Amino acid sequence: MTFLISFVIVTCFRFLTLRVEWAKNLPPRPETALTLLLAAANWALSLTLFSTIIISINYAVRRNCFALISIVSVIVLSLLFTFGISIILAQMNFVPPAQSPGISMGDKGIILTNSLSKNETAVILLNGTAEPLGPRVAAIPNQPLVFHSTSNASVNLPPVPFRDDTPWFLKSISIDIRLNAEMIQRKFSEGFFPLLFYAGSLIFMLCSLNFIFRASNWPLANLFLSSLASCGILSLVGFLNTPEMQEIIGSFLRNIIPAALALPVFFMIFGGLLNIYSLLSFAAKRRSDDDV
Repeated sequence: MTFLISFVIVTCFRFLTLRVEWAKNLPPRPETALTLLLAAANWALSLTLFSTIIISINYAVRRNCFALISIVSVIVLSLLFTFGISIILAQMNFVPPAQSPGISMGDKGIILTNSLSKNETAVILLNGTAEPLGPRVAAIPNQPLVFHSTSNASVNLPPVPFRDDTPWFLKSISIDIRLNAEMIQRKFSEGFFPLLFYAGSLIFMLCSLNFIFRASNWPLANLFLSSLASCGILSLVGFLNTPEMQEIIGSFLRNIIPAALALPVFFMIFGGLLNIYSLLSFAAKRRSDDDV
């Protein structure tokens, strides 16, 4: 239930975000609501996979559930949800969408600014949004108005569309989530076993973070630490999936194993080491308690 509720909520918010970004494109380009919905759903699947695993493991630790049963249950359920939603999204790709035209943002002489501040550069598009790279007038604070026949002017103008003011930390997480979503979609298109190896090894590594939830007696602190650890894993996954790193890994392994299996094998080894550490820590704690 947590997975499904989170997936629906995140998909709706992501769809609205993509819709707003699409509406700001200059010049307006046709787009489909179904295309935006599929992109939002793929992004939401990646985020939901990480977030629900953290929430589920945190719940199991707080309820003192048996670790092996809880981890196996989370892995199996996460794989089932991942396969099920991936199949549904793949079937939706075959639905012929109806294109909707771009939203008109104004006629000739529209004024574009990056924020509501009075100290921001403003651009006046003389031919409107239909020709955003055409003649324009730049209103730079404390300077006279500057006319440019084209946008290739030697003046620091705000980009069209204007830059995103989202904090760098949140933007980098969003990019990592998108890269992981694209990788899940690519593995699904390759077949059942490639997705099983990739998603299964990734979920196994995330479930191996259960020792973090026992790091302190403060549940919120443990949840925060596990969230930071999952963000680090997400960034690591995006970094290792880049074409440059895949080429380096392939040349380093020298065809010992296929490059496509190198990352899942790394996830399994790293997750196994974390589980061994958890078992040794638990055994040492039990022994110290018995000695007392």
